Amino acid sequence: MKLIPFEEVLDRDFGPIGTPRRDKFEAEVAAAVHAYHLGEAIKRTRQAQHLTQEQLGERIGVKKSQISRLEKGGSITIPTMSRVFRALGIHTATLDLGMAGKVPLW
Repeated sequence: MKLIPFEEVLDRDFGPIGTPRRDKFEAEVAAAVHAYHLGEAIKRTRQAQHLTQEQLGERIGVKKSQISRLEKGGSITIPTMSRVFRALGIHTATLDLGMAGKVPLW
């Protein structure tokens, strides 16, 4: 069995760094990682408050399955994110845009 370095596999399957296909792949991976971390934050906060997914869903008017999807890293809109975090007692949030500054989300 021949082992191939991961970078070679990426280059072979998605093209070298800087090509449109590779850039798209890298952006999709980064978005999935961010969604996962956001879902984990929701889950940790919910569990710290001893809430079930069903109870959190009731607070914001969605089903348990929607909360499960969010906690697994499913896509979330800013209005939904606001409702979730407010239901968890987090009443302010800002988005750090680096050099462009911080933007209040709610």
